[in-house]
Amino acid sequence: MTLRSSPSRLPARSPSALSSLLSGIVAIALLSACSQDGPPPEPPVPEEAMAAVVDDPGVPRESLARAVDDLFTADDIGETRALLVLQGGEIVAERYGEGYDAEIRHTGWSMSKSVTAVLLGMMVADGRLRLDDPAPVPHWQRPGDPRSGVTLRHLLQMRSGLRHAEGGDPAYESSEVRMLFLDGRDNMSGWAEAQPLEHEPGTTFRYSTATSVILSDIATDTIAEGESADARQRAMAEYVEARLAVPLGMDSLVGEYDAQGTLVGGSHLWATARDWAKFGEFLRNYGSVRGAQIVPRGWIEFMRRASPASPDYGAQLWLNRPSGEERDVLFGGALGEDIFAAVGHLGQYIVVSPQRRLTVVRLGKTDDENRDRLVEELEDIVALYPSR
Repeated sequence: MTLRSSPSRLPARSPSALSSLLSGIVAIALLSACSQDGPPPEPPVPEEAMAAVVDDPGVPRESLARAVDDLFTADDIGETRALLVLQGGEIVAERYGEGYDAEIRHTGWSMSKSVTAVLLGMMVADGRLRLDDPAPVPHWQRPGDPRSGVTLRHLLQMRSGLRHAEGGDPAYESSEVRMLFLDGRDNMSGWAEAQPLEHEPGTTFRYSTATSVILSDIATDTIAEGESADARQRAMAEYVEARLAVPLGMDSLVGEYDAQGTLVGGSHLWATARDWAKFGEFLRNYGSVRGAQIVPRGWIEFMRRASPASPDYGAQLWLNRPSGEERDVLFGGALGEDIFAAVGHLGQYIVVSPQRRLTVVRLGKTDDENRDRLVEELEDIVALYPSR
């Protein structure tokens, strides 16, 4: 006779018992999560962000992709329209905002100042201008005019002493607004050069777009003195193309001119994101392109040397050094003082680190109140690359 055991049966559970069991499981899971060391893992990087980064960018690919993505998705840094990261001369990350691509020109705003400084460097190297001679502005050289003490070096280092009030409140009283759009717009350099001295030349730093337009006027007069407005514009456009755009391969580089034919060299040069990156690489390589020295190495060193009147500014370039004032345009000296940048209105940046062999270009629109957050995101990208 075969004995069969009856199947075992679990005792029936009431709904309240099942609810208690589930609550216990959830509580255990939560306690387990709380016991983990460190923050919870970050969410996966979006495919679009990963696609913007090459397979081997020289740092962890996902980390770079996440840092790039933050510049496009963070809700407190404005609108990023283009971003390029170059390491060792190669593009390792490239991304564009909606409606933008690699063929669209972007205004450099005050990044244009750095281009203007390079053009002046070429003329100094050619022997057509001298850094420490009185700046060749004819009406400054009249007997008794105190502006005769202003030199080209003073202008390049933003310490001319002229009464230029950048970023004033209200905006329509700011020097750059008046010069570009109001009473100075038809003769920008004439307006800028007509301002009186406010400080002794060489003693006081005063960032000024009007100063860079004076430099543009000096450069234009140097190659087209006494010519008509059309001839001045044509001469400068040809000079920019032959001496800078063609050697650097910046095919998209173009400038705007006022009614007198003067290049608006403080704010109105345009180029694609890739061509702005080429300019950054040119600065990183001390004025050399594929072994050809386009401007003397010593001139780029001068541009990167701190002005006697401001530790965080060189000659039409911002330096990554503490300003000693309530002004941190870059990283306040963090990550190394070799870092420098061309910086423009509304968050245009070409950040260069020679020790990291790194150039980062960000183009877009960021209001002043969000500028610090934008700089933090740029710092995150630079920090990924070790200094050598």
